[in-house]
Amino acid sequence: MEPVTDTLQTLIDKQALYELVLTYCRACDRRDFALLRTLYHDDAVDDHGAMFRGRADEYLAWLPQVMAQFEATVHSVSNALFVVEGDQAQGEIYAVAYHRTHPPQPRDIVIGGRYLDRYERRGGRWKFLHRSLALDWCRVEDVDPLAYREFAAGAPSGRTDVQDPSYLALTWFGRVGEGH
Repeated sequence: MEPVTDTLQTLIDKQALYELVLTYCRACDRRDFALLRTLYHDDAVDDHGAMFRGRADEYLAWLPQVMAQFEATVHSVSNALFVVEGDQAQGEIYAVAYHRTHPPQPRDIVIGGRYLDRYERRGGRWKFLHRSLALDWCRVEDVDPLAYREFAAGAPSGRTDVQDPSYLALTWFGRVGEGH
């Protein structure tokens, strides 16, 4: 039987890895590329298949132009399974990524897949060492602007910058470099 302290440390590590994955989603959706950079080791690799494959810094240089194609994105994770061995870990993260293109003819692109991650703890902090994407399904539809207005009547619109309602409502979620 595993000692209780080892079990507790494994749970702490898995929670830290889960928060790393969630922070990735927030950083992508808020276009906080400085925050996103802090989640990768300097020698990390990101592999989004034919779209992009390379070092983390190259990925972060490529990503803003890709994300600029979308008026909104929502990266969501569901199943998150981690295996931790000392200062290394692996994770299979089920994700659904929503993308809405810009008007005049906006489209909803919804992708279902899995992130296949390798992580490493250095200096006491978990970060991505290798992140790859497996695509399981995709759906593309034209947007019905009237349905959007009717369904979300009165709710503030989400944004991809510091004017997003989350920055006003959740002041502890400041952007990297702003002292939060």
